Amino acid sequence: MIPPGSVQLTVQAAGAGGGTISSDPAGIACGATCSAAFASGTQVTLTETAAAKSNFAGWTGSCSGNNPSCTLTLSASQQVTATFNTTQNLSALNHIIFLAQENRSFDHYFGALREYWAHNGYPDQSFDGLPQFNPSSGAAPLKGPAPAIPGCDPSSPPPSDCVFDTNHPITSFHLITQCIENPSPSWNESHVDWDYNDAVGLLPAALNGFVWTAGHDARALVPPFNDTDGIRAMGYYDGNDLNYYYFMASTFATSDRWFHPVMTRTPPNRADLIAGTSRGYAYPIGTDSADTELMMATTIFQELQTAGVSWKIYVDPQGSPCSGPPYDSACLLSLSSVQDFQWGQTIPSQYPHNLAPMSQYFTDLQNGTLPQVALIEPASDAGLDEHPTNSDSAPSNVQQGAKYVSSLINGLMTSTSWKDSAFILTFDEFGGLYDHVSPQPAVSPDGIKPVDLLPLDVCTQTTGPTCDFVYTGYRVPLIVVSPYTKKNYVSHSVADLTAILKLIETRFNVPALTKRDAAQIDMTEFFDFVNPPWMTPPSPPAQVTSGACYVNQLP
Repeated sequence: MIPPGSVQLTVQAAGAGGGTISSDPAGIACGATCSAAFASGTQVTLTETAAAKSNFAGWTGSCSGNNPSCTLTLSASQQVTATFNTTQNLSALNHIIFLAQENRSFDHYFGALREYWAHNGYPDQSFDGLPQFNPSSGAAPLKGPAPAIPGCDPSSPPPSDCVFDTNHPITSFHLITQCIENPSPSWNESHVDWDYNDAVGLLPAALNGFVWTAGHDARALVPPFNDTDGIRAMGYYDGNDLNYYYFMASTFATSDRWFHPVMTRTPPNRADLIAGTSRGYAYPIGTDSADTELMMATTIFQELQTAGVSWKIYVDPQGSPCSGPPYDSACLLSLSSVQDFQWGQTIPSQYPHNLAPMSQYFTDLQNGTLPQVALIEPASDAGLDEHPTNSDSAPSNVQQGAKYVSSLINGLMTSTSWKDSAFILTFDEFGGLYDHVSPQPAVSPDGIKPVDLLPLDVCTQTTGPTCDFVYTGYRVPLIVVSPYTKKNYVSHSVADLTAILKLIETRFNVPALTKRDAAQIDMTEFFDFVNPPWMTPPSPPAQVTSGACYVNQLP
């Protein structure tokens, strides 16, 4: 019998997995079906706890959504169901967080990873980094000479342009400084990097233009950079410099065939990252009259909103004009790449709470209110995005950037959300820094060819295979961090950043945005949902920050 003035709350668990539900105030505590009587008008908070090898899929009945807790006011008898699934597929991931830092190539950051394995007790396996770090026997590829490509003719110093000189090669070398002057990844430079003598891709890539483009750009600046010979393009870091990244890539998972989507600079690649297309733009919006319109393409956030999947974009206002708290959503929008889309302009008025400062990310971790999908934008205004130095007066330090990223990942690993989350760290494009693997053939996202090439651009006067959006860009670093990530895993599947979209689409059952993301791997190969290796996360090292930082010389 229900006492007079009381109502009954009935809770049951469903699904192939297991878990328990408890209430505040007390009364409900069960893993099957149970009921309790509460005074009419009582506010009751139900909290789920998934069992081992299970994950919480969501509430139904009088509660909805998939937050760990649900609060309801009992004005009449009500029923709630909590569904738990077994963790044997992507449904185990209730939170997918992704961050693309700025402008670093795969060889430049992770080329020495195999050396790190040998020195730190990791088993060797096939990994296509810089050949000088491969062993002389074992899994291919095997040891080879350090790459060397043509430099600038020393008989033609500045103010002359860099003269491509095959008799003056620059060899891959270890950078001591954690701060380098910026090479350019823009359309022309990316195509000349493919081959100085064949920038439109009529022949297989020679990958010989990186030093020339870095030297050419350095000399064109006023005042010029210190490195007017482009030597910085052949520099790399190792596990002593980027000790946090090397540990995480070795302990969790990475890929040696992970590319940025298009052979050009940041904005089009970031457009691909969230929409699968740049709608024909090879340059940032406003570069010329052919790219002044905001993009009409559907972003992943728009699609998630329609499907009822929670999402959020976190931005770092430090150093930006967006002072607060409280923060103005319209200002926060200016710190996100979603501002380049027409739909993105509606976020401040229609979904203002979906744009949040980074402080909210840590609050959401603490409170268990992390959304199902989250994009973290790089902390560019704070100087922590790892972008090479644009101004010699303000050097950008990779170790400081990696330390910042470590705080984001470590925060997740020590939160209650860790048990059903994946954090994907990558880089938006290669930054003009050397990589020995060429861009790969890819599906055109939407059949739109470049619309905003400039009069003197590569592909304007002549054309070839790389003059359309049917090739990826260059390789960039990737780390996949999750309790379900396979240990010390290396993917060899060709993919680009839009595979992150495919993962999200597959997990939350929403359609592909373009033909490009539809053609990607869904990233399930990175995970083991039957025997998750990292339910108890490892203890990564603190990122060192004591490396030298200078831009007036090399190495």
